[in-house]
Amino acid sequence: MQNPIGSSLLNIFNIGSSAPIPTELHPVVRERSNQLVQQAADKGIVIVITDDFRSAEDQDRLYEQGRTAAGSIVTHARGGESFHNFGLAIDFAIKTPSENVIWDMNYDGNQNGKSDWTEVVEIAKTLGFEWGGDWVQFKDYPHLQMNFGLTLADLQNGKRPADLSLTADTDEIK
Repeated sequence: MQNPIGSSLLNIFNIGSSAPIPTELHPVVRERSNQLVQQAADKGIVIVITDDFRSAEDQDRLYEQGRTAAGSIVTHARGGESFHNFGLAIDFAIKTPSENVIWDMNYDGNQNGKSDWTEVVEIAKTLGFEWGGDWVQFKDYPHLQMNFGLTLADLQNGKRPADLSLTADTDEIK
């Protein structure tokens, strides 16, 4: 399957290194996030988006966690080094029937013999998301991002995916 949001389908703009940093989630990422929530619900899995766009300042605060601030290390990315900072990433968790938000990758709330987390990741990948759990260095299991064919260096140097809306069903844009 071709990546439904690959660079062949979206225009890439090179605004230059002085390009303004986005201040919200990219429209395509927002639409696909909504589709992810709905498609998971169709399988009896309730997910919540626990984070989406994140400012560089917020990213720096998260980076300090487990280093100079209390808590465990949750990221290796400083401000400007995460796809969250460009509105291209979300984090998710599962909500149980008792309304608890969990990050249990083995939980099988819909009792179909397959972990709900695995099912959500599979859906996300069909929608064009890259999963942080596939990364070799620092596995970020709640993390999903769309890169639109761009690297972090591209984004830092001013390249941006067009703000196109893709409301079509994924089958129509393969």
